Amino acid sequence: MEHQNAWLSYEKDDQEKLQVLCEKYKQYLDWGKTERECVRYTIRLAKEAGYRDIKEVIRNGEILEPGDRVYVVNMEKAVALFQIGRRGLEEGMNILGAHIDSPRIDVKQNPLYELDSFAYLDTHYYGGIKKYQWVTTPLAIHGTVVKKDGTAVKVCIGEQEEDPVFVITDILVHLSAMQMEKKASEVIEGEKLDLLIGNCPIPEEKEDAVKKNVLRLLEEAYGIEEADFYSAELEIVPAGKARDCGFDRSMILGYGQDDRICAFTSLEAMLAMQETDKTLCCLLVDKEEIGSVGATGMASRFFENAVAELVALTEGESELKVRRTLQNSRMLSSDVSAAYDPMFAEVFEKRSAAFFGRGMSFNKFTGSRGKNGSNDANAEFIADIRRIMDEAKTAYQFAELGRVDVGGGGTIAYLTANYGMEVIDSGVAVLNMHAPYEVSSKADIYEAVKGYRAFLKNA
Repeated sequence: MEHQNAWLSYEKDDQEKLQVLCEKYKQYLDWGKTERECVRYTIRLAKEAGYRDIKEVIRNGEILEPGDRVYVVNMEKAVALFQIGRRGLEEGMNILGAHIDSPRIDVKQNPLYELDSFAYLDTHYYGGIKKYQWVTTPLAIHGTVVKKDGTAVKVCIGEQEEDPVFVITDILVHLSAMQMEKKASEVIEGEKLDLLIGNCPIPEEKEDAVKKNVLRLLEEAYGIEEADFYSAELEIVPAGKARDCGFDRSMILGYGQDDRICAFTSLEAMLAMQETDKTLCCLLVDKEEIGSVGATGMASRFFENAVAELVALTEGESELKVRRTLQNSRMLSSDVSAAYDPMFAEVFEKRSAAFFGRGMSFNKFTGSRGKNGSNDANAEFIADIRRIMDEAKTAYQFAELGRVDVGGGGTIAYLTANYGMEVIDSGVAVLNMHAPYEVSSKADIYEAVKGYRAFLKNA
């Protein structure tokens, strides 16, 4: 049951392809630090590969034929790509699904204030984070501000060399005796995660002179006023680019690899597909980190509605055909797995852990403790997955998320399983999951793309 390190099997050609792929992946991380940015970048790549907006097809009164490629966007925060196959949709689709939101810190709707000559943005963290990891590190602000007239202003500050960056402060070690006695979960409180954004006052102002200076700068740069924060979606993320990690450059260090590593590898596999028997789908959704809720999460009707449009454009409107399409589909629900970390071996059960360099990871179930909140994939489906991966000579492993009773986590798999389709959790193992900077193995990224292509072609 031991799995060989994939690096040991690579010829020169594999090494070269791997490096090219991982350079593209780092660019994907750099250009997609928010879900909106991921969707925009995904659409750009999809259009280059011949995909069209499904709205254009509907508007022109066209019918979709085998080989046609379309995409469906949901509120600029989720997107589904479809390639029409030769078989009818009722025979099911091969689906790759991932999420494009990541743990971060969001700006509140009434955020800007001044305290003792410092200007701050009040925040509320998003997803599961260790709050103490986010202090004293360079941070950037990404997002969209929508003004009352409907004008959307895109914001990205802190990524260019000439840009300023921002920071959440922490108490100096010399005065931290009381702080150091606290539990890790209490060392930094949620309301202390406010972003330091200014210290220079306007000379002639007597009150809130620093805050007013910040507002002046925002009006000059973006044409926005304080009330526009009400209709803003601003996300605070680590500043800077994804980087190679290690003397041997075998790993990648970067923000948002949960779950953009699976989004990228799924998308890369999807865009490379040519003719296909079954219809293919790459589904990238929002809100997984907070339970897949809301209009852009997997719990919404977005995907179901998209499939209904697809059925209508290929076979005519039919609720029954939509249900059959979903039920007969097969899916890899792609999300990151916890990579075995020898520095914290006590939280892993080594025989059931995912290791760097041993290929993509499959989880028969996720959830926590007694498999709570889990999809539990059928043995028959897993057997077929094994066949597909072995025939494609793809490195893969099976794992669980840590020791029983220690913790756990979930993905979107249980939601798509509600349609009756066969679905299993899969993905790439990472270190430092949910931290500002996560680590992945280049070999696992390479193997994931191979595995996803094999699934799309042969499932």
